[in-house]
Amino acid sequence: MTFQNCTPMPAVADIDDAVKWFTGTLGFQVGSKIPEVYAFLHRDTAALRLLKAGDDVDLCHPSAQQVIYIDVADVDAVYAAHRAQIEALPARDWRAPFDRYYNQREFHLIYKNLLIMVGTAIKESTT
Repeated sequence: MTFQNCTPMPAVADIDDAVKWFTGTLGFQVGSKIPEVYAFLHRDTAALRLLKAGDDVDLCHPSAQQVIYIDVADVDAVYAAHRAQIEALPARDWRAPFDRYYNQREFHLIYKNLLIMVGTAIKESTT
């Protein structure tokens, strides 16, 4: 028995807007979609399943914040490839690559109530 993937399934207020953001900002592709309810997005081996939040859910409440971590082979290359789209976002919604104390190099994006962290493990020096 082998686990294959763990796919985040964040709740969003607007499926179409979220699909547009993820495809336009990070180059995800739509695998399948049920209008106004659900979308499966993928890029390489990473995937997301977006689900429409209920109308009674307050996505602005701090408890509704969700975090998605996307592991990539080279965070700087991903940032460079999408730099124009990322830096066109409001300045409060992105942070350029930086090193973290837990041995990761990351850049951060904010889409509505989602914090998207894109990162790579920092290779330890062999010298």
